[in-house]
Amino acid sequence: MARIITLGEIMLRLSPEGNERFIQSGSFRVIPGGGEANVAVSLASYGHDSYYVTKLPSHEIGQIAVNSLRSFGVRTDFIARGGDRIGLYYAETGASMRPSKVIYDRAHSAIAEAAPEDFDFDAIMENADWFHWSGITPAISDNAANLTRLACEAARRHGVTVSVDLNFRKKLWTPQKAISVMRPLMEYVDVCIGNEEDAELCLGFKPDADVASGATGAEGYKGIFRQMKEEFGFGHVVSTLRESFSASRNGWKALIYDGREFCESTRYEIDPVVDRVGGGDAFSGGLIHGMLKYKGDQRAAIEFATAASALKQTVPGDFNLVSEDEVLSLVAGNSNGRVQR
Repeated sequence: MARIITLGEIMLRLSPEGNERFIQSGSFRVIPGGGEANVAVSLASYGHDSYYVTKLPSHEIGQIAVNSLRSFGVRTDFIARGGDRIGLYYAETGASMRPSKVIYDRAHSAIAEAAPEDFDFDAIMENADWFHWSGITPAISDNAANLTRLACEAARRHGVTVSVDLNFRKKLWTPQKAISVMRPLMEYVDVCIGNEEDAELCLGFKPDADVASGATGAEGYKGIFRQMKEEFGFGHVVSTLRESFSASRNGWKALIYDGREFCESTRYEIDPVVDRVGGGDAFSGGLIHGMLKYKGDQRAAIEFATAASALKQTVPGDFNLVSEDEVLSLVAGNSNGRVQR
């Protein structure tokens, strides 16, 4: 299997039980997670040699995150230790017409204040097959943006395939700042993943689709996919297309373009949505695995990624705790949810 590197911030998620609100809950569950960490867990579960790169405090709270990654088979060799705190975020799971809500408490985390000397990116990228990052990481701080650039440069020197999930987060930066940082980084990217909001707010491309009204037809994306590939030279441009009928019921599919052919995946109806946090990360992990497993067959890759991410949204927590066999079963059409005995 492949040697895959991911770079980002793993945080501790604090969540009320079930669908309780923050203000009514007497206790919170502690759930480690974060964009690229979620991808690393997916890839480890599919059998890859999956490494996660970050910086965490050396105290016991930082160790919670390290232990969690290790428990799911993620390699932690390149995690730097130091700094004062691990980032936190609070997540309240919505239902029906009440949306889920996220509150960040991540300022001055260890990775946000990390320095280039904390990582030897040439050693990290040596013999690697794939490097994945997301737009969340450079949004954390100017330091983290610089680390992302250095990692991308090292990946380029070592001939490593690079993927990005644009992942715009309005609570972390403005569209103006995002565009100024993200567009220059695109020169290192081979596979660009992002939904309609990400493409507009990170790169300045707006699809011809009224997402708020549920109009997520693939035709509205084809024009910007062509523009993005032409401007940045991506090998593949990919987007998930979510139809949000309520917090509890979503439609879910995806689209991929390689410069020659558009492939639209099977559409899944997710009802109920147990936990949508990490759904996009499960898609990225599934896509990377699919592209490595089904070399040159983008339809097989997008079908695997979409099925993997649909299944993730039936599982509480950030990590996608489904196996390759379960994903392949769904791809084959086994979606009735019958008890397996």
